Amino acid sequence: MLFLGGRSGVGKSSVAVELHTQLAAAGVRHCVIEGDNLDLAHPPPWEHHLAERNLAAMWANYRALGYRRLIYTNTVSVRQVDALTAAMGDAPHVTAVLLTSTDATARERLARREIGTALRQHVERSDAAARSLEALAPASVHRIPTDGRSVADIATEILALTGWHG
Repeated sequence: MLFLGGRSGVGKSSVAVELHTQLAAAGVRHCVIEGDNLDLAHPPPWEHHLAERNLAAMWANYRALGYRRLIYTNTVSVRQVDALTAAMGDAPHVTAVLLTSTDATARERLARREIGTALRQHVERSDAAARSLEALAPASVHRIPTDGRSVADIATEILALTGWHG
């Protein structure tokens, strides 16, 4: 299992798509789950552990079809490795990667992506998440900077960490 975490605007989704592209080209069987979508609701259902329940259901479906490699993206996933792997019902080999960027890089990326009224709120949450993740992510989590780098380069570095080259 590969956990990709990091602040908003760091490139988690873009890197996950590139990982998918590289793995597919190498013929490596895998799946990708965007964790942010597993409990996106209002009011937030966090106290019901909906993300973990939905992950367990989705992973059971993938496992039944023979998948053994999962790329999971979520801002704080690298801080929730134990809870998420427990929800999966497996004991997977885990690689956890915290993607990092400067505030300026994240803000520039968010400004391109957030075209509605929520930009200021996203920037504030992104800045706070960056500080929290850097302070609280375990030392075992690989930290990979994304500033000034292509998603292909970042994905290649991550694949080297996982050993999923095919």
